[in-house]
Amino acid sequence: MSATLSSSALEKRLKACRAAARALRQADATKKNTVLYRAAELLAQKQKELLKANAADLRALGKKSTPAFKDRLTITEARIGHMAESLRQVAELSDPVGEEVEAFTLPNGLNVRRVRSPLGVIYMIFESRPNVAIEAFSLGFKSGNVMILRGGKESMKTTAVLYSILQQSLKENGLSTDCLWGVTSPDRKLAHALLQQKKWIDVVVPRGGDGLIEFVTKHSQIPVIKNDRGLCHIYVHEDANLDMALGIVENAKVQRPGVCNSMETLLVHRSVSAEFLTRLYDRISTEDSPHTVYWYGDRDTLKILKGQERIKAATPKSWDTEYLDYKMNCRVVDSLDEAIEHIETHGSRHSEAIITASSETARTFEQEVDAAAVYWNGSTRFTDGFELGLGGELGISTQKLHVRGPVGLRELTSVRWIIEGQGQVRQSK
Repeated sequence: MSATLSSSALEKRLKACRAAARALRQADATKKNTVLYRAAELLAQKQKELLKANAADLRALGKKSTPAFKDRLTITEARIGHMAESLRQVAELSDPVGEEVEAFTLPNGLNVRRVRSPLGVIYMIFESRPNVAIEAFSLGFKSGNVMILRGGKESMKTTAVLYSILQQSLKENGLSTDCLWGVTSPDRKLAHALLQQKKWIDVVVPRGGDGLIEFVTKHSQIPVIKNDRGLCHIYVHEDANLDMALGIVENAKVQRPGVCNSMETLLVHRSVSAEFLTRLYDRISTEDSPHTVYWYGDRDTLKILKGQERIKAATPKSWDTEYLDYKMNCRVVDSLDEAIEHIETHGSRHSEAIITASSETARTFEQEVDAAAVYWNGSTRFTDGFELGLGGELGISTQKLHVRGPVGLRELTSVRWIIEGQGQVRQSK
């Protein structure tokens, strides 16, 4: 057990979370929205405190981390504003709790309704991005769930301030602070112990790299909503508008490479490969580029970009690597089928895109590519709960049971049956 929390203390804490979940089921949308609006105000009021804590986390990080990892950890005034806007956006969304999905009357007179209800108590483990704490709480809380949040050790000081802001809002509005347990201990034994608490916790949501996902999947005794890695592809077809394709690929790779919806592998049809790859390299990989992207290319790509400094041969491992950095794979293909086959073999079922002028080609790609989000002439960077109008997300689910894609409000509920009668009893055996 944890050095920071005894077995009895852990059970007591989880009992309090379960009691809060029962009370929260009775909270109306107005009460929940008031908490979210107030939390948005507190973010602005405590901005200096938040930035100070984040600076301490960044100093502790040292110089060994990659620029992309440091970017994921960094909080800025603009990102604080984005977090506040996310809270407000969730408050403005319709409350899914109690939403009637279906209603009918059986021949025996029983009135049957199927309605949305909270999942209950959700335990979420996430890594370096502290803004995830705000997104996760707002969505989980608005959909009637108690949230147990455990961020990575690198962001512990930042998330501690965020947890205090959220709990202050809960307290000011007459709701139990047990609606949120923000775990600030870096103790891995506690994180592991929580994965065993199937009596008190209903769902586990891991959000991070391969190591975290594998650890949670292996050790959890609780159902898992898996937010797996994002090994995303963009395929540039032979009839693509190359100017459009350049803008989309650049956006998907360099705008924020350290997130799961950024492009990792570029596939290009042979007939446009020489022109497109030359133009793209000049745009994103020269000394004059705002960001310098390093390439791992197949034989054809190496031939086209012969003599360029920032490219080396791809290995079999390259095609399965999520870099989360200013690095990318590139392969030249001879057909749509070859591109789809590559994605089928190496994709992570997250987000995939095609650039083409043909609606028929696009429809084939959309139907055959097995991913949570499929794009035609658009950047994979839009696979995001905030961008898709959900107010944020707990993650991007790459599994197929319960939820697939951005995990928003409705995805944090389940549909149950409410049956009302007038004394009916079953006759058939």
